[in-house]
Amino acid sequence: MPHRQETPVPRTPDLALPSLTGKRAVVTGASDGIGLGIAVGLAAAGAEVVLPVRNPVKGRAAAEAVHQRVPGARVVLRELDLSSLGSVAALGETLRGEGDPVHILVNNAGVMHPPARQATADGHELQFGTNHLGHFALVAQLLPLLRAGRARVTSQISIAAGWHGINWDDPDWERSWHRARAYSQSKIALGLFGLELERRSRAAGWGVTSNLSHPGIAPTSLLAARPEVGRGRDTVAVRLIRALSRRGILVGTPASAALPALLAATTDAGGGQFYGPSGPGRLGGAPAGQRPYAPLLRTGDGERIWRLSEELTRVRFPAA
Repeated sequence: MPHRQETPVPRTPDLALPSLTGKRAVVTGASDGIGLGIAVGLAAAGAEVVLPVRNPVKGRAAAEAVHQRVPGARVVLRELDLSSLGSVAALGETLRGEGDPVHILVNNAGVMHPPARQATADGHELQFGTNHLGHFALVAQLLPLLRAGRARVTSQISIAAGWHGINWDDPDWERSWHRARAYSQSKIALGLFGLELERRSRAAGWGVTSNLSHPGIAPTSLLAARPEVGRGRDTVAVRLIRALSRRGILVGTPASAALPALLAATTDAGGGQFYGPSGPGRLGGAPAGQRPYAPLLRTGDGERIWRLSEELTRVRFPAA
């Protein structure tokens, strides 16, 4: 009888987090996938974790998943649709009204490659509006709480931030839309913002530390069936990624992909850092510090995306 070869089970690298007892963490996009892994990691270290979610059913399931894996975890559900600046403002008002300092903010939520151009509630291209502008406005709304908590802000970008650039003449892709370039732009913009936030915090004495992370490649819902963005079935890409992940080949798992953001959000290292997987191609493996992608190193673009984002969101930060 031929020997049946077992499929190897990928091992998640170890990452010891410091105690986060008494800390409050806010994680966007934590209803599943990488964001849920980040929330579990922070809760296991003792933090109270706030999960702002668009879908309350998925939010309750995520909170239950955290409690199952971390008995006694403190999880708070709040409403947030990052594609609506009104929703972002409402969450900011709610959390400011609660008055609890925020010690960790992970800007993790995102959408990727809708089958056709879509607009947010405010008329912005969906990927740019959700992945970047929504998070930009959220940080501005929470800035008093972030300052009170001397927070670490981690913005989750993507390997796609190493490609293409900002479509400065048409940032909402109204004249000619390209899903991959628009997605890259959204992650470049978020990365530029994260590094510029660190520079402005230092200059103004806000006491907020800002870092970047990227998860490599792992099987998540980004390229899976997403009826809310018009994708009725899983993409070929996500099916391939799942197969590679199951076999421990090249790419990571949702658990390992959460580790760079966890490291960025909890390390004692200074701000302006970039963390990602350290395996071949930076696609999977243990988290480590890395050099930011070339499109993120233009400080003039950081200032420019800040000004553009304030104009598009009508949200203002204090003068640095």
